[in-house]
Amino acid sequence: MGSSSNDDFSVVVLASDLGIDARPFLLNQDTEIEDQDNWHDCSQDFSDEDFYDLEFLQFFCLQGSDKSGNRILRIVGKYFPAPVVSGERLKRYIYHKICSELPEGPFCIVYMHSTVQKEDNSPGVTILRWIYEELPPEIKDRLQVIYFIHPGLRSRLVFATLGRFFLSGGLYWKIKYISRLQYVWEDIKKGEVEIPEFVQNHDDVLEHRPLTDYGIEPDPLHLTEVPNTAYSLGRYEERLTSREFMS
Repeated sequence: MGSSSNDDFSVVVLASDLGIDARPFLLNQDTEIEDQDNWHDCSQDFSDEDFYDLEFLQFFCLQGSDKSGNRILRIVGKYFPAPVVSGERLKRYIYHKICSELPEGPFCIVYMHSTVQKEDNSPGVTILRWIYEELPPEIKDRLQVIYFIHPGLRSRLVFATLGRFFLSGGLYWKIKYISRLQYVWEDIKKGEVEIPEFVQNHDDVLEHRPLTDYGIEPDPLHLTEVPNTAYSLGRYEERLTSREFMS
């Protein structure tokens, strides 16, 4: 065939039974695997990466031990600014904390879900699962239990319906739901983990309004706190009527 232009071009047609050179794709795949292996190496140096802003928030920190001797990693959900922290950076930070502060031995997680807002404080279940799956097997084995404090109705439903299929490596069976702070002290001595004031206040609200655990607010306008004025209004009407009668 002739060409209408002076530029040379060629067309390569591959039959359906011919293979495409996969070396570029394999090279990329090898690079990704190598990156994952490097990320799994606890000896990897994270000193070049600045985590000062995340450290300042104190949403993920090491504190004390539970009664079984497991070191405690405390996570305060409300302190985590999900919209401005990428999943990749969160993964690197968590791995940095575990490798630098928990080089060996069993540990547990105390996660405080109190007043967490999905849009503001939650990175998403998919990202959390991805981070967990990326952890080396030995770190997964060292994680003994997750104390889930103040789980909301949505969290309970998600884990109850999808947890067994969505969470792997036995993580589903490591979650222990704690509806009230008083039950925390059955597994952790007081003083071993710091409880923020807003968590304690939220616990007090749940104690007085237990239906809030199930997403039901029995008194959203707090009308029970308003003094009853029916009696005083009735007496006022009586006095007004008597005055009109006397006049």
